[in-house]
Amino acid sequence: MGPNCRFAAIPAVESKEKGKSMRSKYNGKIFSTDSKVLRRIGICFLVLVAGFLGLTALASLKKPPAEVQVGERPIKVEVVEAQPTDHQVMIIGYGEARAIDHVVISPEVSGRVTKVHSRLSVGEVIESGDLLFAVDERNYRASFDEARAAVRQLELSIQRLEQQQRIDTNRLKTLERSRELARAEFERLRRLFEEDSVGTRSGVEQAERAFNAADDQAAQLAQAVSLYPIRIQEAKSQLASAQARLSLSRANLARCRVNAPFTGRLTAVSLEEGQFAVAGQPALTLADDSVLEIQVPLDSTDARRWLRFDGAGNTEGGAWFSALAPVPCRISWTEDKEGHSWQGQLHRVVQFDQKTRTLTVAVRIKAAAAVKIRPEGLPLVEGMFCAVKIPGRVLSNVIRLPRQAVSFENTVYVADDGRLNTVDVAVARIEGDYAYVSRGLDGGALVVTTRLVDPLENSLLDIGSRPSGGAS
Repeated sequence: MGPNCRFAAIPAVESKEKGKSMRSKYNGKIFSTDSKVLRRIGICFLVLVAGFLGLTALASLKKPPAEVQVGERPIKVEVVEAQPTDHQVMIIGYGEARAIDHVVISPEVSGRVTKVHSRLSVGEVIESGDLLFAVDERNYRASFDEARAAVRQLELSIQRLEQQQRIDTNRLKTLERSRELARAEFERLRRLFEEDSVGTRSGVEQAERAFNAADDQAAQLAQAVSLYPIRIQEAKSQLASAQARLSLSRANLARCRVNAPFTGRLTAVSLEEGQFAVAGQPALTLADDSVLEIQVPLDSTDARRWLRFDGAGNTEGGAWFSALAPVPCRISWTEDKEGHSWQGQLHRVVQFDQKTRTLTVAVRIKAAAAVKIRPEGLPLVEGMFCAVKIPGRVLSNVIRLPRQAVSFENTVYVADDGRLNTVDVAVARIEGDYAYVSRGLDGGALVVTTRLVDPLENSLLDIGSRPSGGAS
């Protein structure tokens, strides 16, 4: 070995000693770490044991639940007992009350309005015969006086002609006698002169002239007498014309004052005092509230099946509905159906509308029946929208059920020995909250009225109340 080998062995010995010291230090650290981990594990174990013991203690304090016997759960329902009965069908419709008569009053003569009624306002009730308004009558009175004078003049003319006719008739008899005498005198003188040569020709000619003059006067007067009837008839025709003008003048004079034709309510007024009224221009509208009418559109199917016609035909050759039976109808104000109701009467068929498939009927009510039913109530007046119940035909041997008891497929649920069964039925009519069954149910059957959603057939039922379903 050379000198370098000696120096190389020294570092190896030193490194061996350093490794021993480092291992001793590392082993001390590992021992201290393991003791801590073991201590933590012990604490966790103790906590778990304590929790388990506590949970076990708490569980021992709880009583076990009672054992329940599981069985079929019933469906709680309410039922009604089916009872066949007769039902009076009620057809319900709606309409507005209207007065039958609405009269538009217009002046028949033109002129300035000189007077109007003190209560000429919309809504006021005017008594029959009261003056509504007056038109200046001076021009019409002058025309009346003129026509009356013309009539009097013609009447006097006729009297004069008739008197003259009587006088001339008597004169004609005198002239005819004078003519006969003049003819006799002429014939006598002519025979004496021609046969006996007595007298002169001038005497005969003079007698002839006297006869011709008497004959001419008699002829003229006879012509005048024969024309008197024609002249009198002409005068009478003129008198009739004058009397017509007098009648027109009298009517125009009377038309200057317009009175109420009946007791009515003013619904429109367009006239004031001092205004110039034009003949034919509407001035006011008067409504007669003594009889009100409600025109009610009904479904044509309901009308066909349930309305009662008396079977009496119409006028010969008329293709229209026969008369309706005048049954009493209940009228209710839609704003207060329970507090305001009156009784009217079915009157007639108004029209049939193919587009809407409705039959319109009229229900009338008189003023005495339309008055207020209690001191704080209101009367039935024009403009009220009303519900009308019209009695129709009678459904025989039907069962009344609540509407919810019948499905849209026309089936009902029946309780049979405490079990649920589904039954098909025939519904004759649905009216309000009730359905009327004509076939499918027997009397005494228990019909379920509780709403059920897809129940199982033959389910067990817990039946509650059992009211009768037959009373209408």
